[in-house]
Amino acid sequence: MTDQTEAGPDSASHWILLGMRQVFSAPALILVVAHLGFAGLAREAGITWVEASFMVATIWALPANLILLGAVTAGLSLAATALAVALSSLRMMPMVIALLPDLKGPETRRSTLLFLSHFVAVTAWVVALEKLPSVPRRYRTHFFGGFAISLTAINTAVVAFAFNLMGQLPALATGALAFFTPVYFLTSLFGSAREFSGRLALLTGLLAIPVANWLTPGFDILVAGIVGGVAAFLIGQLRSSREAGR
Repeated sequence: MTDQTEAGPDSASHWILLGMRQVFSAPALILVVAHLGFAGLAREAGITWVEASFMVATIWALPANLILLGAVTAGLSLAATALAVALSSLRMMPMVIALLPDLKGPETRRSTLLFLSHFVAVTAWVVALEKLPSVPRRYRTHFFGGFAISLTAINTAVVAFAFNLMGQLPALATGALAFFTPVYFLTSLFGSAREFSGRLALLTGLLAIPVANWLTPGFDILVAGIVGGVAAFLIGQLRSSREAGR
């Protein structure tokens, strides 16, 4: 740990406020815009604004909320819906495992870490990995809590507001807002990718979707993801071996 990392004002409120300021960062603002699209999708699915806001606050991860909407629209059973949402959230476990050691301070309680783990999603994880090294370790939970809890509260309020506003917007505007959701996923995944192969996988996966849809219509996204991911991994390995041989 460098001296710069441990420097800073000795005030928990200072670091909470600094964390709250991160809601104005580019990843956080993109997430807010994506939740505008989620509000439109929720309205089309026939749920109320209270239910949509409750989903954001309690489930939080946007992909899980979209899966829940799809399950509701398709009329799946409660057990099948719960299983689908739970499986989609398993991807958060590696993020939590990777982040908690950086969050934990000398006097951090386990209950605090368990509470904050609810707010770990792609955006909070990316911002935390970037900003936490410059935060004193004993104030990292304050910084992360200030950011992640504020981000959740803001998006919950945005969904409630946008849901009721969309009844007064033309259909084209509502559709445009819904388009922000896939844009968010592409930009956040590209931003969180640390290696060349991870970024390349986005491109190869997108290119594989039309062929996968033609060959396996019911499993097109799964097949495209596997094929595109394997292709990107092999290309990345080949690129790394060539660079190592220079």
